[in-house]
Parts: sequence; structure tokens; C-alpha cells
Amino acid sequence: MTIQKFVVTADQMRQIETRIFAAGMPVAALMEKVAGLIAIRIQQLLKVEGSGATSSGRDLTDRRKREEGKNLVNSQLPIIGVLVGPGHNGGDALVVARELHFQGFQVFIYCPFSKLKELTKNHADYARCLNIQFVDKIEPLKNCDLLVDGLFGLGLEREINNATAAAIDEINNLNIPILSIDIPSGIHTDTGEVLGTAIRAKHTLCLGLWKLAFLQDKALEYIGSSELIDFNIPAPDIAAVLGEMPAIQRITTASATQHLPLPRSPISHKYTNGHLLIIAGSRRYSGAAILAALGARASGIGMLSIAVPESIKSMLSSQLPEALVIGCPETQSGAISELPVAIDLSSYDAIAAGPGLTLEAAIAVESVLESDRPLVLDADGLNILAQLGTVPILSERSALTIITPHPGEFKRLFPELADETGDDRIAATQAAAQLCGATVLLKGARVCISWNDEGDSLGDSYASRTITYLNPESTPALARGGSGDVLTGLLGGLLATAIARKSPPQSVAATAAWWHAQAGIMATKERTELGVDAFTLTQYLIPTLRDFAE
Repeated sequence: MTIQKFVVTADQMRQIETRIFAAGMPVAALMEKVAGLIAIRIQQLLKVEGSGATSSGRDLTDRRKREEGKNLVNSQLPIIGVLVGPGHNGGDALVVARELHFQGFQVFIYCPFSKLKELTKNHADYARCLNIQFVDKIEPLKNCDLLVDGLFGLGLEREINNATAAAIDEINNLNIPILSIDIPSGIHTDTGEVLGTAIRAKHTLCLGLWKLAFLQDKALEYIGSSELIDFNIPAPDIAAVLGEMPAIQRITTASATQHLPLPRSPISHKYTNGHLLIIAGSRRYSGAAILAALGARASGIGMLSIAVPESIKSMLSSQLPEALVIGCPETQSGAISELPVAIDLSSYDAIAAGPGLTLEAAIAVESVLESDRPLVLDADGLNILAQLGTVPILSERSALTIITPHPGEFKRLFPELADETGDDRIAATQAAAQLCGATVLLKGARVCISWNDEGDSLGDSYASRTITYLNPESTPALARGGSGDVLTGLLGGLLATAIARKSPPQSVAATAAWWHAQAGIMATKERTELGVDAFTLTQYLIPTLRDFAE
């Protein structure tokens, strides 16, 4: 079982913990185990010297090195401030404080609450007996090298205000690295919403199973870098709450790469590896067609055809000599006015349409929407769809449709849903998939993909349900014009290949999102976040797969 794939709501985590406690695990014993793991991880992160240092560790300890010019490993241990709340998250923090104290760290405990849960109070009493210093003001924490946030944890739903909110703001303004336990205090566990105010962590240690907030865009600037602290939750307890095939999953490397078109059959040929038609570009946005085609090229597609306005046909041919470039009639401004009669849409395994088309290409987009071919629709293809009527058009399509909107396009496609779900990207994507029947890939810092699954292909007994996959990592380097065009081509190529190989077609959306993001991450490591333009991104798609191909 891959623990990394599971994602839970606050309520689901409580149910799983309840099963663990009902089976005989004492709450106090689990707290000791989890907090012990946290204390060990903190010490590992604070040891920054040597080739094995992590970026997280550098974030947590560079402050004193900058200010004092000292080597922390060879000087005194860092000073740790521990922020303690009234619940069991505070109890975890107190055990962490105690264990760090035993390891020789100077520890300050900030606990502004007079009433604590019984177990948390017991740990506080013991910490006082050990002469660990308690403070009730923020001022004594200003000389700390690291703050450990245990104020509020799982399931906080009320808004933080008054003195506590002021204290959190003051803590954030200290500019001291903060490590949060489970989730930064003030972040809603499910939606990622900031409940009034919230701790801005440099690093967050998520406990047991990943929480939904870690995959909601609006929480990311508060969570910082993150990792899972696995405390060995029994698989039957997870399955009892989430099911054998959870409806919401994180995309993992294993799940993404299993749907790559690798290895190829030794007797494969170009037609068995799929034939994709890309409909893209205009005189004004010729680059969009090139970028989409380069993305498709990287997918390993067997045959690539590209329909573009006649005036830019030669440009595409020079950039992609292996592709069949089809010139189309165009409007006065250089957009595709219609698809030529010579294009037989039924001859392609899949179609990708939209990048750079402009709204003048409405007739061409209507043609592919009326076809029986699997379709990836993006950019102006989506804007035209919104004008035609999103739900009725998509609901009537018999073939698989994958739409790839960014938040602005999503609002145009589903205006009522956007108002109902607000900033909850996961709820919005799920609702859209249920409403229109398409696979919905909502772009953002954490790509969210939802589709309706009948369960037949796996022989499962469950009724139709919505499956959601979430891409857990990416890079802001991809926040540049043209990155989405690359994804459209890559996704289209994978879709056409899956159809030709008779592989599960909907799974390729998750594979494409993961692959696209990993290429961006690799490029960022070599070129920084400023050096990854869309064309450069296409050059990292294949190197990203080198290890997996081998």
C-alpha cells in the first residue's frame, strides 16, 4: 500500500483515529510515538552541514548563520520556541519540547491558554517539572532560531480572532522560521481557507495521512514545504473509512508512470502508437500551435497532424517536419474559419483543440464537439464552449472529453458552480464533472482532476461516483504563457496513444499533469524559476522520463 496516495478530510481522519483507539491503542501512547517522530525529524532538518542537507533544513537554520556567521553544527544548538495550544496538537508540541529539551536544546514554551485538555495539561505540568521555561508573551521568542507551531491542529473551523489572532500576526512578523505540526494553525483542514489569520510556516509535518488543505492552492503560501510523518496506520483502518479504491487520491510517481506508453511493443508501428489531430493557432497566436505540437511530440505519438490557418502552415512545417500540417481556410484576421472537407475527424484516435484559436474559430470547435472522437479542449476552445452552452454540449457527447480550464475559464464555463464552491477547487472540480460528464482538469498550483466513474472496468460493485486525482507538487516557474499549450499537446498525445493501445483513457490526465509538472521542476533546478519559458519546458519533457524509461 502506498501511503502517499491517500488524502483525508478532518472527519475522515477522526474516524480512522477512533478505530485505532477503539482497537486498544492508548491516546497517550500514540501522542508519544508521533511527537517522538516529529522531534527526530526536527533534529534532522536542523543538521544542515554536509552533502545530504535538504532545502527544508536550510530554511530552518540559515537565519542564525546569516546573522552570526557561525557554523551551527560546531557551535551551540539552535534555540527552539514551541507554540502550544489547548488541544492534542498542543500536546504533541509539548512532547516535542520535552524531547528536544532532553537532547540539550534550549526550549521556550509559549502557551497563552489557561484551559487545556487533560492529556495536554499533564504534559504541560511535566514540562514545568523539568524546568522548561514557559512564557506568556511573544517577546521572549524573538531570539529563537526555530518556532514549532502546535497552537491549533486538525479540524479547526472557527475563525481565530482577538488576542490569539494578534499573537499569530506578531509571531509571523518575527521572521523566524516556523515548523507546523500537522497543519499551520488557522488553516481549515479541508478547504485550505485562512480562518481569520494563520501561521505562515516554512515547513509543515503532516501527520499520518495527507489532509485536503495541502492540495488547495490558497493554503500553499502558509504550509511552505511539507512532508508526511507516517506513524503506521493499519491498512484495514484506512480502507474501512476511505474504501479499497478511495475516491480522492494524490497522484504519486508510481500511479503516474504506470500509464506512460512505456515500454513499447517490439512489433508496434506508427498507427498502433496513436494518431492525434491538433487544431490550434492563428496568425496572431502561431506559437500556441507550435508549443502544443511540441508537447504532443514528447508524448511519443505515432502520427501527429496539425490543423492551422493556411497563412502559418509553412511556419509549422519548418518547426515540426515529422508532422502532417493541414492548412485551413481562415478569417480576415488569420483565424481558422472552418475545417477543410478533406479532414476526416473519424480517422484520428483523439483530437486536441483550442490553443491560440481565438473566438473566431467557433465553427471548427463546433465540428469537433459534434464528432465522436475523444477530445481535449483548452483555451479558446473552452471560451467558445462557454458561449455555446457548456453543460448541454458536453452532456450530449458520447466520446470522452477532457477540458483543461484555468480558474478564469472555469468561471466562464460553470458560473453558478464557481459561486457555490468559492475557492474550494476540489469541490468545484468534482461538481463540474458530475454536472457535465466530462473529465475536468482544473489548472493551478495543485492541478485537480475529476471524472465520473461507473466502476465497471474494475468489476467493482459501487455505483457511479466521482474520482478525483490531485497533483501534489509543481513549480511557479510554470506560471508563464504557453505552459498550458504544452500540457494540451502532451495530454492529447497520451490520450490518442491510450486509445490506440486500448489502455484506460481517463488515467492519462493524471499522467500528463504529473509529467508536465515534473519537467517544470527539473527545469527549475537547472535554470531557476525565471528561466523556464514554455519552449524550454518542452525540452525537459523527455529528460524527466529518463530514469523511468531505464
